[in-house]
Amino acid sequence: MERCIHTTHPTHHSASPTHHQRTAPLRDLPQPVLSPLTTASLFLVLTVEPGGEPVARELLADLSGLRRTVGFGHPDGRLGVVAGIGSRAWDRLVAGPRPARLHPFREVRGARHHAPATPGDLLFHIRAARADLCFALGAQIMDRLRGSVSLADEVTGFSYLDQRDLLGFVDGTENPVGPEAEDAVLIGSEDPDFAGGSYVIVQKYLHDLDAWNRLPVEEQERIIGRRKLDNTETDTPGSHVVLNTLTDPDGTERKILRDNMPFGSPGRAEFGTYFIGYARTPDVTEEMLRRMFLGHDGATHDRILDFSTPVTGTLFFVPPAGLLDDLPGTDDTEEAADRP
Repeated sequence: MERCIHTTHPTHHSASPTHHQRTAPLRDLPQPVLSPLTTASLFLVLTVEPGGEPVARELLADLSGLRRTVGFGHPDGRLGVVAGIGSRAWDRLVAGPRPARLHPFREVRGARHHAPATPGDLLFHIRAARADLCFALGAQIMDRLRGSVSLADEVTGFSYLDQRDLLGFVDGTENPVGPEAEDAVLIGSEDPDFAGGSYVIVQKYLHDLDAWNRLPVEEQERIIGRRKLDNTETDTPGSHVVLNTLTDPDGTERKILRDNMPFGSPGRAEFGTYFIGYARTPDVTEEMLRRMFLGHDGATHDRILDFSTPVTGTLFFVPPAGLLDDLPGTDDTEEAADRP
C-alpha cells in the first residue's frame, strides 16, 4: 500500500487551535509522531496477558527513559518510539474516560478483497537512522514485558533505494508538514482529556511481486496513478491515488501522516509494505479503506489489492507523552501491583 495517500481532516478542525495558537500544557505534548521519516524501523504489536497489566503499565511509564538510555550514546541515530494502546486493552490499563474515537479495527469485506481485523493491545513503533538502535530498544522493551504479553506481529522495515516501495514507486511524498501536520494528526479541543494524542491504524500488506512485475510499466502506472520514473500524479480514474484522495465539499483536501516501510525476506520470497497512518480521527483512514475495498465512483475496488493483500489490521490510540508517563491506574491493575 503506497505511502503517498491523500486523506481528510475531520470537519471540526476549523474550530481547533492552529500551530501558532497551540499553548498546550506539558501533559498535552505529543509523542514523537511528527518526527521526520527514518531509514529503519521496528513494529511490535503485542497482546497483554491476563494479569500482565501492571507490567505493561510500568513499561509504558518508563518508555521515554528506555529510549534515552539506548539512544544516549548515539545522538545521530535519531532513535524514537511511539506507543499506542488498543481498544480492548484500554479499560484494563487506564482508569477514567476513553478517547472519544477509540474502537476495535473495523474489518472491510469487499466483493473480491478483505481487510481483516487482527489482535493487538499495544503497538510500539520504533524508528531510527540505524537498524541496530531499533533492535536494541525493541529488545529492552520485550525483556521488560516477556511473560506478560504475547507477540501478535513483529516487522522490521527499511528504507528502499530512493524512498520507493517494493512495487517500485516513490512512497511518502504527500505527507503534511509543519502546522498542517499538527492539524491533521493531533487531537485538540474536540476531546480535551486527550489533547495532543492521536490515532494510528496499522496493516501488514504482502505483495505478489511476480504477478506485479509481469505487468507493463504503463499498466502499473494506471493502477497507482503516478508515473514510475518521476513520481508525477496522473489523475487516472479509479487509481490508488484517486481513490484515496478525500476532500471536503469545498474542495479542501484532507490528510493523514504515514510512515510506511518496506519489509521482506528474499529467501522466503516474502515482500511487503507495512502501512502505518496517524490521524486526528480514525474516520479518515477508515473511509480510505472503504473506498479501496468496496469501491467508489465507478471503481469496484482499488486494483493495487489484486497484488497486495493485507494480513493484519489494528487500531490504536497514541496518548500524549505526559499521559503515557502517568496513566491513571484501574482498581484491577493497582490491586495486582500490590500483590507480591
